[in-house]
Amino acid sequence: MPYGADGVEPVPEEALPPDETLRVARELVAEGRPFSAHEVLEARWKAGPDEERDLWQGLAQLCVAMTHEARGNQVGAGRLFERAAGRLADYAVTGRQAHGVDLAAVVAGARRHDCTF
Repeated sequence: MPYGADGVEPVPEEALPPDETLRVARELVAEGRPFSAHEVLEARWKAGPDEERDLWQGLAQLCVAMTHEARGNQVGAGRLFERAAGRLADYAVTGRQAHGVDLAAVVAGARRHDCTF
């Protein structure tokens, strides 16, 4: 970006609490910034408890899949949607807390390449 050009608002680098992570990530996706949402989710997965890793990593992968899709990389998007669906489906069967995310709906949407969380 050239000096003085308008950029995008930076996202927090530190991990946010789970509910705030989801709120911020959802807002970023709604604004058309899925890769920024990925960064917010990635911070949560790296700082969160190991037993929640698949949840946060799967949601982050969804955002990267959306980014690939928006850039016209259908093959990369498809692979990441499938990886995310698998990771989230694996997490769902554990019965662990999903912080209000409807995992069945998200997994189904990821497999259709039409998803939100």
